[in-house]
Amino acid sequence: MLDELARRFEQASTRYADEHGIERDADWFLLKLQEEMGELTQAWNRISGRGRRKGRSDQEMARDLADETADVLGHILLFAHRNQLDLAAAIERKWLFSPDDVSA
Repeated sequence: MLDELARRFEQASTRYADEHGIERDADWFLLKLQEEMGELTQAWNRISGRGRRKGRSDQEMARDLADETADVLGHILLFAHRNQLDLAAAIERKWLFSPDDVSA
């Protein structure tokens, strides 16, 4: 499950990088993850009343929070893929369940 999801994020990220002339070197993966965490934090600050709404409705802010969370998830999977990390094994060690055994 995680491998397939990581593969799909990798395809999308490669396509985006190619279209925009972005070099995805080793540092890029971690730096991009950090950037996305900042954007998620900003969205959270807005929705929790700790940041400026910037004219955003409650619905737009909720969508922004979901979108930024998806970006963080994608970049975690990209980072793991780039560094050949076995996230499934790490989840089993740290969270004591197998992500492959999760039913939809």
